Amino acid sequence: MKRFDTFKLIPEEFANSAVAIGNFDGIHLGHKKVFSITREIARKEGVPSAILTFEPHPRQYFSPDSPPFRLVTSETRADLIEACGFDALFEIQFDKHLSNLTSEEFITQVLLEGLKVSHVVVGEDFRYGKKRQGDTEQLVLMGSSLGFEVIVLPKHSNSYLTYSSSTVRTALKEGNLQVARDCLDRWHSVEGVVKKGQKNGRSIGFPTANLDFDGVVIPKFGVYAVFVDILTGKYRGSYLGAASIGTKPTFGNFNPNLETYIYDFNGDIYGEHISVSLVHYLRPEIKFDSVEDLVIQMKSDCQKSREYLAGVSR
Repeated sequence: MKRFDTFKLIPEEFANSAVAIGNFDGIHLGHKKVFSITREIARKEGVPSAILTFEPHPRQYFSPDSPPFRLVTSETRADLIEACGFDALFEIQFDKHLSNLTSEEFITQVLLEGLKVSHVVVGEDFRYGKKRQGDTEQLVLMGSSLGFEVIVLPKHSNSYLTYSSSTVRTALKEGNLQVARDCLDRWHSVEGVVKKGQKNGRSIGFPTANLDFDGVVIPKFGVYAVFVDILTGKYRGSYLGAASIGTKPTFGNFNPNLETYIYDFNGDIYGEHISVSLVHYLRPEIKFDSVEDLVIQMKSDCQKSREYLAGVSR
């Protein structure tokens, strides 16, 4: 998959692409439905398949001081899109210029003159242009007059929920990981490079791999049963563990982070890239009266986590 950070001067081989447009935060099953339709159109028409998305997320651009809300980083989003089999990813900069384009200018400058699209696939709630003035009705009409086809898809759902990024965010804030999985078709994971921490866990017999959230949504504080994938280094592989999300109140208050104790593991993975999949919410974060009380609880947490993970598939 070729990656571009602009919609200008695109190589001719990617002209006339079938393009899905959206923020695609998290890549849930609703997004994958859009992707599937886009790739099928590209296959039938014999044209490239592509994604058009924005960085930073428009919500992040307009409210830079708001709490982190993204489900995945732009790097993880790109990896997930590539795994879906697209030919190109246009991850264009959402800046003052782009945010000030009228809806008509977005269509003519970005889609027609820039990407030279042949087909556009969007969800029914897609909005574009300054102050979100453009809607799918306008896009269909202008596409028809300008020579490209627009396919508008309804929201995708199962029998009890509608697939959306906001559904996943709410589920994570509530510790409802099964709902998040039902939307994503995978366990929600946090990825990053293992940082050196205070080594409080090591001092009490539970060494942890520490990750910052790096601008992504922080799930409900507490302890989780987790799958761990070490993605780089000599210990690369899949493991089980228990993880804590919170501020470590027993040791003082710190910035929220993710601390993961990996079972049956004693390797040095500082600086390695890992992915921690949140599988089951075990309990809320607690401030203990003593470190001894914390150790007793952690042993119980690990036993419950092992038992739960034994019956769960990745």
